[in-house]
Amino acid sequence: MGQSELVIYATELLESLNVKYMLVGSIASMAYGESRFTLDIDIVVDLPPSLVKALCAGFPDPDYYVSLPAAEDAVRRRGQFNVIQPKSGLKIDFMVARDTEWGLHQLTRRIQVQLVPDHWGYTAAPEDIIIGKLLYYAEGGSEKHIRDIVAMLKISDSLIDRDDVTMWAEKLSVNEIWQEILRKVN
Repeated sequence: MGQSELVIYATELLESLNVKYMLVGSIASMAYGESRFTLDIDIVVDLPPSLVKALCAGFPDPDYYVSLPAAEDAVRRRGQFNVIQPKSGLKIDFMVARDTEWGLHQLTRRIQVQLVPDHWGYTAAPEDIIIGKLLYYAEGGSEKHIRDIVAMLKISDSLIDRDDVTMWAEKLSVNEIWQEILRKVN
């Protein structure tokens, strides 16, 4: 199973469980920017404790590795857990939606997009993808996040509300990084 098939499998499983989700990170930024190689699939979920076991059961041994205790702990503390497909090395990072103003807001404005031919799924709004990448850059300094943002602005600028990004960047203390990116792009 390749990355596209794993994305389809995961999103169909989430939809069958009626779990609100959205793809974020590199997979989502590719919908608005440039494709790049990644082994990670990042998915924000609004996962109730009652569905953790069912979600984990959807990724059975030996095709996948997932720790039910780690998933339950992630839901309790609103953190993250992962599912690994050992054969391919692909990994899904399930991130429980943050219990913050921005965390809750971004789920309300997720967008349904065509992920691959004949399959639709939800991604974060482009503004929220940018904010997420700004936050990850601030935490770890990886230039890949800046490259993804720049590509999104070059390819899909007309779809991006820069004022909205600026407002959230100010609220989340990443506006200095955002303004530097805008200077580079402009």
